[in-house]
Amino acid sequence: MEVRLQKFLAEAGIASRRKSEELILAGEISVNGNVVRELGVKINDKTDVVLYKGERVQPQSRKVYIMLHKPEGFVTTVKDQFGRASVADLVKDIDERIFPVGRLDYNTSGLLIMTNDGSLTYKLTHPKYEVSKKYMVKIYGEPDAKALKKFRNGMYIDGKKTKPAKIDITKKDERFSYAEITISEGRNRQIRKMCEEIKHPVASLKRIAVGELSLGDLPKGKYRPLTQKEIDYLKSL
Repeated sequence: MEVRLQKFLAEAGIASRRKSEELILAGEISVNGNVVRELGVKINDKTDVVLYKGERVQPQSRKVYIMLHKPEGFVTTVKDQFGRASVADLVKDIDERIFPVGRLDYNTSGLLIMTNDGSLTYKLTHPKYEVSKKYMVKIYGEPDAKALKKFRNGMYIDGKKTKPAKIDITKKDERFSYAEITISEGRNRQIRKMCEEIKHPVASLKRIAVGELSLGDLPKGKYRPLTQKEIDYLKSL
């Protein structure tokens, strides 16, 4: 069956579809002995020989879906140029090559889905699907009504307006406010930048839900398989 090369790489567990596109453009993939450097190439997933780092890429028959409670101090790239610990180090006992769905900042903890299902990864990270993500956030100071309204209506960060977000202050003390924030985008460091924009920087940030999937009481640094019901829910989005 003919399939786009980046989709084949994603479904084989090499990387997400977007990262696979970067690998192709960087000339790191060859098909039948020829290096491919452009997108849109289709291959026969049964007969064509695809190599990455000199090794043949094989379709993975067993799909793996897990929920990881990412600790602070780990990157969500499989390999880091600065040698920092990666979330891949927390799932070494899984035989299949899996990769994170989306990102969590180095200093952010919480729910991270990891899988070798490239189609699902594409769906969950593409902006048009608008999958909601809920966070527990500790911020400096106490935002006033004007700041909260700005947060809820959308604001400009990096020259582009954010979509409306939900923010509810759950408690306060002398120095900090504690909030639940829900967004439907996945822009780089979005919540941190939005909080800086309203002059209440983030002290700590934890993702507690993706859509209807909740982190629950999963211990930090541990993972669990997604239930079939959870997998079916993600695929239905």
